[in-house]
Amino acid sequence: MPTLEGHVILVTGAAKRIGRGIALRLAREGARVAVHYQESEAEAKATAAECGGAPLFRANLENVGEIESLFNAVTAHFGRIDGLVNNAARFTRINPLEVTEADWDFIHNVNLKATFFCCQQAAKHMLAGAGGSIVNISSLGGLHPWAHHAHYCASKAGVIMLTKALAKAFAPTVTVNSVAPGVIPFGPYDDRVTRLVAATPACRAGTADEIADAVVYFLTATKFTTGQILAVDGGLGLR
Repeated sequence: MPTLEGHVILVTGAAKRIGRGIALRLAREGARVAVHYQESEAEAKATAAECGGAPLFRANLENVGEIESLFNAVTAHFGRIDGLVNNAARFTRINPLEVTEADWDFIHNVNLKATFFCCQQAAKHMLAGAGGSIVNISSLGGLHPWAHHAHYCASKAGVIMLTKALAKAFAPTVTVNSVAPGVIPFGPYDDRVTRLVAATPACRAGTADEIADAVVYFLTATKFTTGQILAVDGGLGLR
């Protein structure tokens, strides 16, 4: 069976929450993890320490120049990059009648624009070498409409279509797939999370490690698996 032993994998937004869970899991699988963060330095240092002293890379993903510098720094440090997990994202709940241009840009600059340019930079480095794998973290909100998250749903639907388009563009050397998480809470439940968990056929919320399971699958899968979207949602998307 393929393994991640020794593979160089960059995880964006790896300081907290799902990104942290993915980074820790990849380190347990033997990967050489590059931990990206922007503002959460203390949390990023803690993640890096638990990943066996993984190197930290700071970048503002709203800035394409900083994205280019990030990938150059990762490849300069490790000599190559084998995998990218595009996890960094933002989430807000706003009535669509009240969404401003600033609200729209706040979400899309990271969720969609940064995802594209990270894919672009990763592919440039991978295609110049032995290839690689990209996993974009999308969302159930990219597959199903949420009334008060229209701007967010649009960004994640964009990630899903971007995944499919780039899978065609980068084939056969680089695979591009996406994991769409369902309810993965951190901390106490609010009313919204409580309702979503109650509607989930699995009768519970998911965990970061369950999302990491799907990420590991795509990172180790044959190159024949590309352009796929895997919802890890306990069946919530069936409702």
